[in-house]
Amino acid sequence: MKRLLLAGLASLALGVPWGAAASAQTLRIAMAAEPTSADPHHYAAAPNSTLHDHVFEALVELDSRLRVRPSLAVSWERRDDRSWVFKLRPGVRFHNGAPLTAADVVFSFCRILNNESELAVSYSSFVRRYARVEAESPDTVLIVTKQPEPLLTSDLSSLRIITRSLVPERQITFDAATNCGGQGPWPTLAQFNDSGAAIGTGPFKMRSFGRGGVTELVRNDDYWGEKPAWATVRLQPVTAAGPRLAGLLAGDHDVVEAPATGDIPRLRDNANVRLAVAPTTRLIFLQLDQRDPAPFVNGGNAPNPLRDPRVRQALSLAIDRQAIVQRVMDGLATPAAQFLPEGMFGLVPGVTALPYDPARARALLAEAGYPNGFSMTLHATNNRYVNDARIAQALAQYFTRIGVRTEVDAMPSNVYFTRRARRDFSVPMGGWAADAQETLLFFRTWMVTTNRERGVGGSNYSAWSDPGFDGPAMAALTTMEDAARERLLQQAGRVALERMPVLPIHFESAAWALRRGLKYDGRMDQTTLAQEIQPE
Repeated sequence: MKRLLLAGLASLALGVPWGAAASAQTLRIAMAAEPTSADPHHYAAAPNSTLHDHVFEALVELDSRLRVRPSLAVSWERRDDRSWVFKLRPGVRFHNGAPLTAADVVFSFCRILNNESELAVSYSSFVRRYARVEAESPDTVLIVTKQPEPLLTSDLSSLRIITRSLVPERQITFDAATNCGGQGPWPTLAQFNDSGAAIGTGPFKMRSFGRGGVTELVRNDDYWGEKPAWATVRLQPVTAAGPRLAGLLAGDHDVVEAPATGDIPRLRDNANVRLAVAPTTRLIFLQLDQRDPAPFVNGGNAPNPLRDPRVRQALSLAIDRQAIVQRVMDGLATPAAQFLPEGMFGLVPGVTALPYDPARARALLAEAGYPNGFSMTLHATNNRYVNDARIAQALAQYFTRIGVRTEVDAMPSNVYFTRRARRDFSVPMGGWAADAQETLLFFRTWMVTTNRERGVGGSNYSAWSDPGFDGPAMAALTTMEDAARERLLQQAGRVALERMPVLPIHFESAAWALRRGLKYDGRMDQTTLAQEIQPE
């Protein structure tokens, strides 16, 4: 009893919560948004990546600054513009003891094609671009793409490998056109969520997945790489910033994601709290519906004014991006002039800011035939991005000031993303972080004309289609030479900025608050990885 009392007094003297001292091998992370599933092939969203990247791994991984490095593949080379060979890391085993082989890679890619629960073609859009995936030997994987793929390695970082031992042994041949033949069984979302199929090669094993509650992970003591500092990790969604921070200060959490931007100054002055802040590529943006009629524009009656590029430009001119960064984001963001932050590959030279000119905006509306404006609804999340509901309200006010009467419907992310994937909205607010420092990724995912077979435009919920944009953007998809690809991306970028089907708002900065005694450098992709959090 005396030893316990002394330990407690020491914790208080150091300003360390008693709970942290009592369970030093357990790391408790309060997540800003809830993972939608334990299935690593379900939906590409940062909360899912935070969970999945503890348990599963891919052939390659991205470091905290989005640079590609080896993971399950220890090396790779190109035989030609379409053929890539990956050598697997020797001695890797799945959590159930099964050895990693090239056949597991083929199985994983075929399962992606046969995953009926996948949302928004998050992963199948990549795999459908492959002509062949073969196990040349137990430790060698050949990937032949249908077209040259300059960003193949960064794409592969999101395709997590699962064990073929999840289903009875059978011959599987990769064929994207037939979904590898389609014959089941394949692991299901329910099997992942009950943890039975959540078997990866990562540094942690899944003990339990708590939809709406705590997910618990335990250290994989047979991990091939550096062992994490934590025996147990608890991932708890706490979607409101106030309770997240209160939990940290009370000692209920060790790490919290996305503290409220208004709390950052006082947290900097708190000796018992450590802050990690990282710039990100996460663009907050609006997509503008091109369908006629659009369900939430003018009551869903045709014609749809958002189809006119002058109207779209007017909406962009109505936004004071600098004011949003300062007043809504408390300085923890950067106004967006294009679709990736300044200095990245493919940006249009000389575009450093998008103008704020409400008078010009009103004139463009009148020129387009809407001198009295029109009405629309802006849909957004209220628990996914930093200050997302407040951003939506600010945007609605700017639009209303130029005569575009705008209502806001903000909802939890688990409801919003499902509805957006069904294309229920006319002006959805999105947030997306590129996995490489190149505009090609945003164009390919969000803006080119949707083409399921080519695996592009999977998130083009607005149905925008423009040959002047598609031409250079699609050419860039298959251009391996950097200088030529950059010229094509700049050409596409000029069209996008002129016709403005997507309104870029700002780039988030990511922030984490940690109890004293912990260190985290933060990541540009905004994931929170226990294996990278260290005791000081």
